Amino acid sequence: MSSRPLVLIADDDPDILVLLSLTLERDGYEVVVATNGLSAYETALERIPHLIVLDLMMPGIDGLEVTRRLRAEETTRDVPIVIVTAFAEETRAAIALEAGADLYLAKPFSPRDLLSKTASLVLERRPRSRLAS
Repeated sequence: MSSRPLVLIADDDPDILVLLSLTLERDGYEVVVATNGLSAYETALERIPHLIVLDLMMPGIDGLEVTRRLRAEETTRDVPIVIVTAFAEETRAAIALEAGADLYLAKPFSPRDLLSKTASLVLERRPRSRLAS
């Protein structure tokens, strides 16, 4: 078991997966990826990550539905969720936050911005069972 915080990244764009994975791994995170909403949901329940980064629009169930489902689960209720999307509309951001997301980032965003915001989320809301990890 790794002592690094685990981040689940779910996006159907392979370029985004590579960019986010490399960025987070270089900053000391362990990364696991999913390419659709159902896989993201199942992986989150299986691995219980410290942070989840979800694309809004994915095949199968979208990032909003994944967020709602994860918030309904005891084991993932407190895991920070970041929604990343090409849609910069305030209405979509409000819907994502209402569904349970902690942060909404419009693409393109800077890797540095992602790192600073995710680090604070992991520290602020890391599940108690993961504090000693």
